[in-house]
Amino acid sequence: MVRRGVRCAGAHLIVDVYGGERLDDLTHIEATLKRCVDVSGATLLHVHLHHFDDNGGVSGVAVLAESHISIHSWPEHSYAALDIFMCGDTRPEACVDVLREAFKPERVAVSELLRGRGV
Repeated sequence: MVRRGVRCAGAHLIVDVYGGERLDDLTHIEATLKRCVDVSGATLLHVHLHHFDDNGGVSGVAVLAESHISIHSWPEHSYAALDIFMCGDTRPEACVDVLREAFKPERVAVSELLRGRGV
């Protein structure tokens, strides 16, 4: 993959969702991850999510041919942490708009790491 002129193995987005809604809704989260896969042009292999009984939080991953999207949510704090790591001819940044639409957060913070520079 080449991002901003840098050859790398893949782009890894670190996404923090603050003030989000529906972060305890397993069905909604699964649909959101699948929508992220669709808009980014990635290939879904498997989704595995776990719903915690104590706080209603969700942890899980969408395993992709091009890597993964993971989520860990703390609905009692209206917060979720997501990792979006993709290689190949994908657009991981397209996932951010999907997350904004799905969780209607007050704020989203995004950082990007280019993994495997020069490979």
